[in-house]
Amino acid sequence: MVIYFYTRVFCVYVKATTLGYAKFVKPAFDDFVHPSKKYADVIIPRGGDNHVAIDLIVQHIHTKLGQHDLCKIYPNVYVIQSTFQIRGMHTLIRDKEISKHDFVFYSDRLIRLVVEHGLGHLPFTEKQIVTPTASLYTGVDFCKKLCGVSIVRSGESMENALRACCKGIKIGKILIHRDGDNGKQLIYEKLPKDISERHVLLLDPVLATGNSANQAIELLIQKGVPESHIIFLNLISAPEGIHCVSKRFPSLKIVTSEIDVALNEEFRVIPGLGEFGDRYFGTDD
Repeated sequence: MVIYFYTRVFCVYVKATTLGYAKFVKPAFDDFVHPSKKYADVIIPRGGDNHVAIDLIVQHIHTKLGQHDLCKIYPNVYVIQSTFQIRGMHTLIRDKEISKHDFVFYSDRLIRLVVEHGLGHLPFTEKQIVTPTASLYTGVDFCKKLCGVSIVRSGESMENALRACCKGIKIGKILIHRDGDNGKQLIYEKLPKDISERHVLLLDPVLATGNSANQAIELLIQKGVPESHIIFLNLISAPEGIHCVSKRFPSLKIVTSEIDVALNEEFRVIPGLGEFGDRYFGTDD
């Protein structure tokens, strides 16, 4: 990452005269500093005096270092490549002042990216076809035995993106009581009868403590789904949740768009985005 501190103050000694500035400082800035601005990932106006911007950069670097370390510890954890578009969408959906319409719109865009990335981890078979130019093309055939399972209720926000990518896909439901029992009380489940023969995309936009996810994964395994056939898709993950799930199920894959800093004392993801289900479905206060 290149950070450009937009300031005309230099750490060199120049005699404090108008002539000295015009002869040395200004030309040096114009020739060597200002042209590098176009290569910057982030531009910080007012330089070192902009403490808010610098704190944000420090937080971002800490987050990226944490992602890198977790992906090295757990090779089954995949974070989609960050771009300005993805960072911009995260900025919007994390903003507490965003409208419900915009929250849903940009959440759906991010969810679609996560789903597409998750589908890329499914097995494939080589397939050869004939193009309209009568040429042979060697490509791949999609995995046919596939289904989705959403953890009710916020996981249901990811179903439309999955249906848009996989026409006619079957989607099951799991409802887990999150409070008072460490997220370990199963309330309801409705799954395809042949789920043991399918690869499963488990849907939940936020991975916090990992307790609910572990309960859902354990249920899928009890139904005969091999651990290695489960891909857990979410928008943001807390390091604690990744540790909890990956240690217990090392063969399962986790695909997320961003790993946040930590959980707070109330087990909420920080910086996080609040109660996703309430914000998405419009039931927040």
